[in-house]
This record gives sequence, C-alpha cells and structure tokens, in this order.
Amino acid sequence: MGLIILIVTGALLGWLATIALQIDDGRGILRNVVAGIIGSLGVGLATSGGVFLGAIRASTLLWAAVGAIVLIGLYNVVREKALS
Repeated sequence: MGLIILIVTGALLGWLATIALQIDDGRGILRNVVAGIIGSLGVGLATSGGVFLGAIRASTLLWAAVGAIVLIGLYNVVREKALS
C-alpha cells in the first residue's frame, strides 16, 4: 500500500508542478509526473529503511514529497538551461 501512495504522491506533485510552471505541451506534463514519481520513490525508499510495501509513516510521506519537489525543480532548471 505504501508503494501505491508514494507513486500517487509523486504523480500528483508532478502534475501540480506542471500547473504552477504553466507548461502547456503534453510531453512536459508527462516528464514532470515521471520526475515526481522517481523522486518520491527514491526518497521514500531511503527514508523508510527499504520497506514500503506495507504501511507508510507520515515522515516518509513528507520526505518523499520533498524529494519529488526537488527532483522536479532540478529537472526543470536543467531543461531550461538546455533550451537556452
């Protein structure tokens, strides 16, 4: 159950980042959602001690959200520099 929560949290944060950054193309939305999922799963795995198939703690969810936001931000900064 924790795995599903981390995936949904990352996808939701990626989608919200797309709205906040006003990205209109469909590929940008998908990339932000994937970056959010990867960030959420990576940090969630690290903070839960490698076990997130069962219940998930609130602190793990909070850190996973922070990881997703950081990875989405870094991705968009790198993308903007590459396009400039």
